[in-house]
Amino acid sequence: MTERRVVVTGYGAVSAMGNSAQEIWDGILSYRVGYQKHRFDDPSIKAKFFSLMENDRKRYAAFPKAVVKMLPEFAKNALVASKEALDMAFGNSDHLHQHVASPFDIGAIIGTGWGGMDSVNYNNNDYRESGMSSSFATLMSMHSVATAAVSLNWNIRGYQNTPVAACATGTIAIGDAYHVIKSGRAKVMLAGGSESLKEQFNVWSIDVIQALSKEQEDPQLACCPFSAKRSGFVLAEGAAVICLEEYEHAKARGANILGEIIGYGNFSDAFDMTAPAEDLQARKMAITRAMEEAKLAPEQISYVNLHGTSTPINDVNETNSIKAAFGAAAAGIPMSSTKSYTGHLIGAAGSIETIFCLKAIETGVIPATVHLQENDPACDLNYTPNHHRELKTLDHVLNLSFGFGGANCALLIKRI
Repeated sequence: MTERRVVVTGYGAVSAMGNSAQEIWDGILSYRVGYQKHRFDDPSIKAKFFSLMENDRKRYAAFPKAVVKMLPEFAKNALVASKEALDMAFGNSDHLHQHVASPFDIGAIIGTGWGGMDSVNYNNNDYRESGMSSSFATLMSMHSVATAAVSLNWNIRGYQNTPVAACATGTIAIGDAYHVIKSGRAKVMLAGGSESLKEQFNVWSIDVIQALSKEQEDPQLACCPFSAKRSGFVLAEGAAVICLEEYEHAKARGANILGEIIGYGNFSDAFDMTAPAEDLQARKMAITRAMEEAKLAPEQISYVNLHGTSTPINDVNETNSIKAAFGAAAAGIPMSSTKSYTGHLIGAAGSIETIFCLKAIETGVIPATVHLQENDPACDLNYTPNHHRELKTLDHVLNLSFGFGGANCALLIKRI
């Protein structure tokens, strides 16, 4: 039997940098960052820079009010990103079922890190103060509510799941959807992640463990992956969703194919809740498994979109993991961290960075790692510092994502 191929036919995203994937990409090309100073009432929150979206009800105007009012912010943003992905893939999201024979052939995997934790705290505060809260409080607390809302809105009745794997979530969602289609369980999958975390206690709980950027004044030092002066990540809000499709199905309907997923690796550190494993093995194996599945040698990789969080431990560990996986070839591969523009979207990081990989393939532009003025001596690979690089073609692009709890994954995308 011929092995099923899996391609990308659409994508969508929303973040502080823009209300569409193209707006966000244009911001990157213009060297614009999405984060700025934000003050919380609690003075014990030491972090100053965040990449948070402005409240805008018009953003959700395309969706039924009866559904929107029961959703936490992250789920509403997932709807917006999913609509853009479906519009791109099918001309109009409402045309989905004109192109797919059965709703049971379409699936959804929308992951998140913290899900509706903001709503949980807001609703709990209301309850404690008045004895009343939203009658939708239970729904708002469900991590799976974004997957449910997307499925409900477009009558998607096939395979569904909600990965919760911290910063690796978005890539895991796409990798798992790739395997679902590859195995014949679906013809079309929406996959990605969404995150919205700006309630004061939730922000404090990350800041108190010293994970967030400690820079107080200079945005260029707030997020500077692989720099000697990096001090932590910038928390960001947003959503990103990819439309994956079985190749023959996409070809038969004349779809515009944006790239092909050809490899995926996923392994656990089983080491520490926040620190990466010192032996590098799970990260190395995630990369090598994706390479083996794609049948590629390191020299064939055109670009690596790095996890690149701007945290002291991750950036060194990631550098060493790539060296362990690629050997001498690592030094010659262009790489970058697009978190230097967007901040860290946690559950949506891997999916928005998959979009950046697809945009790099489309445009031939390797986005620079901005704010990299002085390398950490332990970070000595080619991070494409400060200036974008243009290549004639990018044939194979690798996306890396690593998360708290030891989640490590790699996704390989091919130009088609």
